[in-house]
Amino acid sequence: MIQQETRCEVADNSGAKVAYVIRVLGGSTAKGRFTRRSAGVGDKVVCSVKKALPGADIKAGDKVRAVVVRTKYPTRRQDGSSVRFDTNAVVLINEDGNPRGTRIFGAVARELRDQNYMKIVSLASEVL
Repeated sequence: MIQQETRCEVADNSGAKVAYVIRVLGGSTAKGRFTRRSAGVGDKVVCSVKKALPGADIKAGDKVRAVVVRTKYPTRRQDGSSVRFDTNAVVLINEDGNPRGTRIFGAVARELRDQNYMKIVSLASEVL
């Protein structure tokens, strides 16, 4: 569950290290509970890059689109199980939905397969 103003680590080699969520594009709001729009695994967000490697294509302050690949908040699955990670992480994407980097660091959730992010799933070292 990632919402506006959340800081996430960037799980690819695009050059960005820390991203700050400006707007949630996917996600949902729960009526009667928490009405702020929140993103789960596989949802798109608009981010501002807060920390980047020197000499990279992406600079600190750039506005980018990203997809959520890991969340600390447990993600519920159809079989009744849930999966949660140690960190919130995003992967930067371009307009087509393809990742901007060529490598993905760490594990990603299996729910990305359902959202048609097959390139991210294939580049990931582990899919949970």
